[in-house]
Amino acid sequence: MGEDNRKKIAIVGAGISGLLACKYVLSKGFDPIVFESHDALGGVWAETFETTRLQTPKLVYQFSDFPWPSSVEEDFPDHVQVLEYVEAYARRFDLMRHVRFRSKVVGLRYEREGADEAGEPRGWCGEAFCSEGKWEVKVERDQGDRTSMEIHVVDFVILCVGRFSGIPNFPEFTPGRGPESFHGKVIHSMDYAAMSQERIKELIRGKRVAVVGFQKSALDIAMECSTINGVEHPCTVLYRTEHWNVPDYLPWGLPLAFLYLNRFSELLVHKPGEGLLLSLLASVLSPVRLAISKFVESDIKKKLPLEKYGMVPKHSFLQEISSCLISTVPAKFYDRVEGGSIILKKAPEFGFCAKGISIDGDITEVKADVVIMATGFKGEQKLRDVFESQFFRDCILGSPSSIVPLYRECIHPRIPQLAVVGFSESVTNLYTSEMRCRWLVELLAGTFKLPPIGEMEKDVEKWDKYMKEASGKYYRRSCIGALHIWYNDQLCKDMGWNPRRKQGLLAELFEPYGPPDYATP
Repeated sequence: MGEDNRKKIAIVGAGISGLLACKYVLSKGFDPIVFESHDALGGVWAETFETTRLQTPKLVYQFSDFPWPSSVEEDFPDHVQVLEYVEAYARRFDLMRHVRFRSKVVGLRYEREGADEAGEPRGWCGEAFCSEGKWEVKVERDQGDRTSMEIHVVDFVILCVGRFSGIPNFPEFTPGRGPESFHGKVIHSMDYAAMSQERIKELIRGKRVAVVGFQKSALDIAMECSTINGVEHPCTVLYRTEHWNVPDYLPWGLPLAFLYLNRFSELLVHKPGEGLLLSLLASVLSPVRLAISKFVESDIKKKLPLEKYGMVPKHSFLQEISSCLISTVPAKFYDRVEGGSIILKKAPEFGFCAKGISIDGDITEVKADVVIMATGFKGEQKLRDVFESQFFRDCILGSPSSIVPLYRECIHPRIPQLAVVGFSESVTNLYTSEMRCRWLVELLAGTFKLPPIGEMEKDVEKWDKYMKEASGKYYRRSCIGALHIWYNDQLCKDMGWNPRRKQGLLAELFEPYGPPDYATP
């Protein structure tokens, strides 16, 4: 491929997925340009809480060809160590020169979008570059004293925008019960993460703080607030649902990976596209599936005083991990609850009042000066809004009651020459994104072709059905949950790789899979 004829690939975002996409696009001789709206690499790791640590053991969260340095001895490195590791990866593979910082993509326009003569929407023809279509990427560049607008014309776009940043999610409130009724200050966890420690202390010290949410961000913020104010001004955590947040990944001394990250564990659950034999096997082994879940739950209840504080979830641990909701409890979190510097308060439905928060069905109010909403992000809206075409905006997200309709969690069947990487979750996000990038560049290089549009859409429906059945009421639209090996098998088969990556039957069944298993084709 000559220098002048190299296909230009636009990559939106310089987080984990964006850097991986850049690295593997380069490996196939393409010409990448990475647009990053901030002035640093790392995505969510570049701007997070002081106390944030890695949520999965580092051996699972690593690049397949770039292991953690021996100087990082902790199993769960802090956010500074994670960011240093990501930056070292970018330097190792000379990715920095392809990144344009302070360059926000504000619009994508496909010059041949819309419908063909038969009135059907255009989509993929099977190959990555089988049409003359081009994407116009509209970029707003922050140059300090001014902003400028640029238009880049490229052959392919890879969206690596993630779903845990950008547009904060605020619950909807009935009239008169929204934040406007509150006399204090309301901020989102995104704004909190952007503050310096000095500003956080100024905001929190001596104040009554309420944190809304019970996922990792909420727990980290509550810990920081309790450290600043102690029992004199305890931090109240309002939660809707109890979750199986884990104290560690060693239930009864057995690494969790041996229970959920090997092939045997995936034989216990029904899988999208499985045959009759595997379906029967999953049904027969369902008692084992239940027993493993109870085994993990019993360890969590032994290590954490969930029963004492009414925090035992009503759903199973398997449902938790299948919904990509699993997270670790900060060390000594329940010690703070015991000591009185953190107060847990269930609030299925709530609204604001002048002095704080009123909980439906509760006559007492939660008095507060500051309310921090750790209520997540509108990842779907961010994905939708980047398109200028109403046609693409309407089809990118699909039905509100189904997953984002991406074949192999990467390709929308109706949007040509574009991929999404890093939006769909798993329990091991880094190497899931790496596998997707490797699959994607093989598609770009012509190693394989995509199936017809109808077949891709049927495959998406199968995965949607699995996710709904596995997650139940905690369905999050795009989460491959505890089926990352089964998912990677599909990618391997497409690329012509042997999906069996272990030596010997016992190892193949019972050894956990991780990034090193996919280091080579």
